[in-house]
Amino acid sequence: MNRFMQRWVAWYLVMAMGVIGITSPAYAGFLPSEVIVVSATDRYVDLQKVRQVLEMKMVGERLRELGLAPGEVQSRVDRLNDQQLHQLALRVDDLTVAGDEGLGIIIALLVIAIIVVIVIQLTGHKVVVK
Repeated sequence: MNRFMQRWVAWYLVMAMGVIGITSPAYAGFLPSEVIVVSATDRYVDLQKVRQVLEMKMVGERLRELGLAPGEVQSRVDRLNDQQLHQLALRVDDLTVAGDEGLGIIIALLVIAIIVVIVIQLTGHKVVVK
């Protein structure tokens, strides 16, 4: 393989890894096709899970920023029916506090930088910063 082709393949791989690293993952799951029957004990467990999340400092501050008082939030949670409360409890498990997308971007950038350094070393080029 000639030198031009090696450079072309190397740059193609660098760009492909960059695109793959920048895109965010898609989360998918199965939806139930039948009605979920929630018992009283399940409602209690779901209610405790939602209340535990609502008691977190960051969540409370964000709700106050949105203009909701703690009593108002609690009354709204109490008015949810069993299925709505169960759906909310399931979604609470999927939440990430403060997100982790920043870490993924940083890791992707580091991987890209490492690949660029390896490609530069393999091609015999030297980078001089003055």
